[in-house]
Amino acid sequence: MAEKKVSLPAKLINGGVAGLVGVTCVFPIDLAKTRLQNQQGVQVYKGMLDCLAKTIRSEGYFGCYRGAAVNLTLVTPEKAIKLAANDVFRQKLSRDGHLPLWGEVLAGCGAGTCQVVVTTPMEMLKIQLQDAGRLAAQRPVPTPAQAAAPGPAPSLVAPPPARPSQPPRPSATGITVELLKTRGLAGLYRGAGATLMRDVPFSMIYFPLFANLNALGVEKVGNVQARAPFLQSFVAGCAAGSVAAVAVTPLDVIKTRLQTLQKGEGEDTYRGIIDCTRRIMMREGPAAFLKGATCRALVIAPLFGIAQVVYFLGVGEAVLGLLE
Repeated sequence: MAEKKVSLPAKLINGGVAGLVGVTCVFPIDLAKTRLQNQQGVQVYKGMLDCLAKTIRSEGYFGCYRGAAVNLTLVTPEKAIKLAANDVFRQKLSRDGHLPLWGEVLAGCGAGTCQVVVTTPMEMLKIQLQDAGRLAAQRPVPTPAQAAAPGPAPSLVAPPPARPSQPPRPSATGITVELLKTRGLAGLYRGAGATLMRDVPFSMIYFPLFANLNALGVEKVGNVQARAPFLQSFVAGCAAGSVAAVAVTPLDVIKTRLQTLQKGEGEDTYRGIIDCTRRIMMREGPAAFLKGATCRALVIAPLFGIAQVVYFLGVGEAVLGLLE
């Protein structure tokens, strides 16, 4: 069976649908990844399952979806840019219908570079919302004895002192407005260099690895590549996504730490990528750079598996067919 040619508009629709479905399915694991990566001194969570259990207990089931609205809003343009850029670069670098390995790597590099325009502010906002629950869990809670202890007699003139209230939950709109007021557009692009350092290697690993795994054992009919079976494409997408995700986890840890604005008590703040790398190495050791690696693999593999399902079903082609 010859490889089905998919138009760019159909690819963009497929990528957007896959992103929306994927984010909805795996967002709680992504939230656990962010909270685990940000832990420095106080160990609020022992692992992914412990993090999810404590989040549901203290914030309810929908607490696992803090920041999901930002992702759901921006994931479609992010996927559209990534897929479109990768297609354009692959076409430009192809010679007589053949794309060498170095061309695949360069095309992935170009796609990863272009998507940073949307990825950086999306990740910036998402991380603040995801990490708010971890910071709240670190705040000391008064014991029953402290709560019941009699305070000073109330004044007949002055009103009684107000009890400290919980800080309001942050919102994406509030964070955006505050960043634009205090730091300008650059505030939304904090950590752009670290995002670039993560996304470019990811795309350079993922796209060539997927293309080669997907082509294993599939023969050409003339100059046309036969279409790989669905199961092979599904496994290739999951495997390539997992390998690329784990490979760039150290860069993701650095990016997450740099983009986190609010820190817990005794937690480090960083002046840049080099300072962040040095402080993590000195205070937490090399193992800290792999925090959340399992979560990343569990997030990325289903995302690309879902993408293969969407492409196989031809959702984009069906939508375009209805519009014609």
